Amino acid sequence: MGKAGKALRKVLDTHNISQNRLAMTMGIRRSNVSRWVSEVRDPVAETMLEIWKALQKIDLVAAEEFIRLYLDDSAEDEAQS
Repeated sequence: MGKAGKALRKVLDTHNISQNRLAMTMGIRRSNVSRWVSEVRDPVAETMLEIWKALQKIDLVAAEEFIRLYLDDSAEDEAQS
């Protein structure tokens, strides 16, 4: 667990976006975002798309960075396997 959460945490911190702002933009509870950022739960594929769409509404650069970080992490994990 954690690729999405790590990428999301870094993007939120770097772009000064609060968990609450992301949650409100997505129309969900902040506790869901907290679980992802804390790496307690990974968002499902459909939710990853919703995170990306919400980040686009907040900050286009943050949205692109989120996807880049997530995909870069995935490529590194595959190389290690």
